[in-house]
Amino acid sequence: MTSEPTPWRATVLTLFPDMFPGPLGVSLAGRALAGGLWSLEARDIRASATDKHRSVDDTPAGGGPGMVLRADVLAAAIDAAAVAPHRPRLLMSPRGRPLTQAEVIELAAGPGPLIVCGRFEGIDQRVIEARALEEVSIGDYVLSGGEIAAMALIDACVRLLPGVMGKQASGTDESFSEGLLEYPQYTRPQEFEGRPIPEILISGDHAKVAAWRLAQSETLTQARRPDLWARKATKSRTKNTTDG
Repeated sequence: MTSEPTPWRATVLTLFPDMFPGPLGVSLAGRALAGGLWSLEARDIRASATDKHRSVDDTPAGGGPGMVLRADVLAAAIDAAAVAPHRPRLLMSPRGRPLTQAEVIELAAGPGPLIVCGRFEGIDQRVIEARALEEVSIGDYVLSGGEIAAMALIDACVRLLPGVMGKQASGTDESFSEGLLEYPQYTRPQEFEGRPIPEILISGDHAKVAAWRLAQSETLTQARRPDLWARKATKSRTKNTTDG
């Protein structure tokens, strides 16, 4: 007798657990959550505070503005979550490594992460080191806290889980899947305010359509994300050298 596989799980540590599931409770992610394809646990960091005021922060050592999330409180919250050792432990942070589609694919294929959502001026560096938190960023900007960033990461993973999207092709034929931005999309009406659908897309010639889409993706990537284009070019050169 074989046991059912354990659903992908996201455990979120936050000072605002009521923010969850939020957008994750609707559309694809919400239907998958209701259907048991994945699970979500939002845990209140403040529950691990030990004083009567349930304090979670203090002034930064060395002075400066704002407050810092205490190492002892957050460490206790992480320990209380009792996540399995093989699950990734992530900290949403603007100074973290940029989240990529490749990493999303890897996370979606695993058991699901523990995600710490920071607030204030950040969290004590010692708990990052002591609990082996991997810092991850969703962009070069600063949010009020890590909750929205955590939702973005979870949504990116959940949509790749088996059974979540209607067509498996939807998860592969899109931006970043091949290191390129996605080509432009069109649908009815055939003409909109004098702008027709490109003739090649209604030609019925699948080879020409594929070539057109690739060319559009390459043009868009070169213009809008030269960093991605340069990375893809480097990979191609490396592959050609290895194959040669």
